[in-house]
This record gives sequence, C-alpha cells and structure tokens, in this order.
Amino acid sequence: MKIALDARGANWYSGTGIGTYTSHIVKYLLKNDKDNSYLLYWCGMNYNELNYDNLTVSIASKKHHRFFEETFIPVNLKKRNIDIYHVPQNGIGLPSQKSCIYISTIHDLIPYVMPETVGRSYLKKFISQMPEIIDNSKMIITVSEFSKMDIMKIFNVPEDLIKVTPLAAENDFKPMDKVEVEKYLESKYNITSPYILYIGGFSPRKNVKSILIAFSRVYKNLSKDFKVVIVGQSKDEHAYLIKLCESLEIIDKVIFTGYTPYEDLPYFYNGASLFVYPSFYEGFGLPPLEAMSCGTPVITSNVSSIPEVVGDAAVLINPFDTEELKNAIGKILEDENLQNTLSLSGLNRAKDFSWEKTAQKTLEIYKEAYEKFK
Repeated sequence: MKIALDARGANWYSGTGIGTYTSHIVKYLLKNDKDNSYLLYWCGMNYNELNYDNLTVSIASKKHHRFFEETFIPVNLKKRNIDIYHVPQNGIGLPSQKSCIYISTIHDLIPYVMPETVGRSYLKKFISQMPEIIDNSKMIITVSEFSKMDIMKIFNVPEDLIKVTPLAAENDFKPMDKVEVEKYLESKYNITSPYILYIGGFSPRKNVKSILIAFSRVYKNLSKDFKVVIVGQSKDEHAYLIKLCESLEIIDKVIFTGYTPYEDLPYFYNGASLFVYPSFYEGFGLPPLEAMSCGTPVITSNVSSIPEVVGDAAVLINPFDTEELKNAIGKILEDENLQNTLSLSGLNRAKDFSWEKTAQKTLEIYKEAYEKFK
C-alpha cells in the first residue's frame, strides 16, 4: 500500500494529546512497517529526523495551510497514486476532493458535548467541518470505546466503521531513582516538599479548581507538609486558578511551574506522592496513564473514557463532588500500604498499553480499509 499521513500536527500541536498521538503514530508505523511506502505532509524544521527508506516527506507551510488542504494535498495524493490518506487531528483539513481512501482519527467530540470549554474559533471550525469529515471518511479511528459511542450516537455512524486504538505512555515514563529525582527537582524547580501533582492543561473541563478546593480542606489534617504542584504554561484558567489559591489562602502551598519541557515530566511524576486528575470529560486521558507508568498513585474521575483507561488501578471519584475528592486525597496520603498497592497495580495496568500496539492496530485498520474499499 501507498499510505499518506497529515503529520503537520506533530509540530503544530506539540505538547497536546493530538500532537503526541500524531508524532508517535508516525514514529512507530515507520519503525515497524517496512512492507508499505509512506508519504508524510510535514511542517517544521525537524524533518531530518525522519530517515527511513520507505518514506517521502513533503513540506507544507502553516501560513498557507488552506492552499495545501484544498489544492496541493488532494492533487499530490492523486499524482502519487496514494491508496490510504490518514488525517490524525480530528480530521481537520481533510480535503473535499477524493482520489483515495480517507481515514480520520476523531479523538473526541468535546465541542459537541461541552462547547463552553472550547475556544470560539476552534469550536466554529470543528462544528462546521465535522459532518463533512464524517461523510468523507471511509473509516474512523478513535481512542476509546467511550468516544466511539459518542460518534455513533451523534453522527449515526455504523459501528463496524469506527475502530478503537488506545493511546499509550511513551517509554520515558517509568520508575526512576528517587534520590536522583529529588535532587533534580530541587535544583531546577526548588521543590523540596512532598507534593500532589497535576499535569494536563487548564481548560475548564479539566476541573483543576476542584484539586485546589479539596486540598484547602484537607492539608491541615495531613501528617506531612504537602504542596500542590501544577505543571503547564499559562493559558485558559491559569490566572483564575492563581486567584483561587489566594482566596483559599493556600497560595504559599501551591507551585505553578509554568511551561515545562517534555523531558522533565517523568521527574515530576516520579517525585509526586499522588497524581490527581478530576477531569469532567476525556476522549482518552493520557496523564493518568503516564503517572501509573511511573508507579505514582492516581486519583481520577469515574466519568467519560477514564475508567476504561485506568481500570481498577486508580481511585475513581465523582469529579463533581469536591468532598469525595478531599476524602480520597487524605486517605491515600495517610495510608502507605494503599500507596504501595496503587503504585503496583498502576504499573501492571500501564503494561497493557504501548505505542507499538497502537501503531500495529492502526496498520491493521489501513489493511482492512484497503481490502474493503479499494
């Protein structure tokens, strides 16, 4: 097969779930599949890293993305006799003209389910383009059974045309030497206290405020002087959360790191006593899996796709119930046996997920679509 992927999102959305998915799908497909040829539409200076015999890279400009999506890419797909064209970023940018089989990865339908949590321009683009993306895609890939049910329910897509390929934590997320981790966090971030960790963005649907409210109600009852460490660059509700800390009188107990390089994230996960992720809605929810891969105990939500990701290896709470979250935090931080149990079960659960498996399932979907629709 001749397979093309819109890989521009690997750089455009670096640090987000879509960016991570795109870069890892590309990496592991090329690493493991030597039987098919690949064409990548790429945007960024790091294309020299893509050195494979069965790969051609076509450079696209972000400034003129509409020209590439509406004119260059469909003409190029036809010229190169491409069999499969896969668009990983929710199908956004899928051409209307068709000369091959289109496959889209739709991670979730958050703009339909929780539109108030999405930026206005992206909301407008998503809502206006999604019906056509669904119609033009011969098959749809999504990242959880929960998202699959949403797509079936909202767009009435036949079940056999929606395929689930779970995400995974990268191999960098693994248990590390605790002394090394403590030294690194102290020297670079001045973190010296035991801490509760949150990583995952500041959209309102992430429900970060519940962590702060719950912590403000429990920290005086803990036997150690815990801090809350919140990792991520300043956007969405970041300024509001700082003001919330001030009003709750815990500003001296909360550390906002700001933007943090990807390579530092395993240190934060490994250094944490507890990872908390009370999101209202996730298409998959990668941070809890990353935390479990590092052996860190996890509290997360009992809604959307999250339970199918963490299984029984995390403490599940109602994200709308701050008191339940407060009780869970206190219980885990004061029970060393429970911490050890969650750490071990999390590590075992994380072994069920790998990017090799995700890429292999994706390749099987390409083959099925080719046999069915070519």
